[in-house]
Amino acid sequence: MKYPADYQAKPNLLANKVILVTGAGDGIGKATAIAAAEHGATVVLVGKTVSKLEATYDEIEKLGAPTPAIYPINLEGASPQDYDQLAQTLRDNFSRLDGIVHNAAQMPYLSRLKDYEATDWVKVMHVNVTAAFMLTQACLELLEETGNSSVIFSTDDVGHSIKPFYGAYAASKHAIESLALTWAAEMSHTDVRFNLLNPGITLTPMRKRLFPGEDNAALTPPEERAKAYLWLLSDDTQGISGTLVNCD
Repeated sequence: MKYPADYQAKPNLLANKVILVTGAGDGIGKATAIAAAEHGATVVLVGKTVSKLEATYDEIEKLGAPTPAIYPINLEGASPQDYDQLAQTLRDNFSRLDGIVHNAAQMPYLSRLKDYEATDWVKVMHVNVTAAFMLTQACLELLEETGNSSVIFSTDDVGHSIKPFYGAYAASKHAIESLALTWAAEMSHTDVRFNLLNPGITLTPMRKRLFPGEDNAALTPPEERAKAYLWLLSDDTQGISGTLVNCD
């Protein structure tokens, strides 16, 4: 499914909604968190680097948007109990959860599989797949109680194609697509939506690190990609679930 590029988000699109964004310290996660707040949401900023989350927090504060919350967590080492505590904190402080944006991801390098470090493989799969599973599972009851909630899993072209040298990152995106579609199938009797969003090639810190020779001016800024996340988080996509949405 193609994201409708002519979509215009209403100013109060996410008013009174609580949206959790992982990887909210930079790139698409940061842009999505700011855009969601700008459209009325109370955003829970999740990531491991407090200084980056604080920078996102400060930008939201300057907009005069609803005051966000910061929840530092290292997805690489978090346990199921850590996610249960996160979900309980959401319940205690907000009594609801309207959406999750799974944007945090690791991709340490490009490499042949035969040369890939096993320890790096485990870290990437844990952050990119296992953490998304555990966070969703821990928050599922709250999402169901809130009703008409949306869970978005960020994916990539490598998640549904074969692309050499992308290693654990490619494997993790294949896995996350299966995970999202399974959630959608198993929860089809509810009004919790589970979708995949492929933002396409975007000017992010990870992209710049992996491809330092690229012309940045030719890449789409993350702020432009955030519009697609707003669309999937909003009531405008009520009834759409189990769908892969492409920006390009």
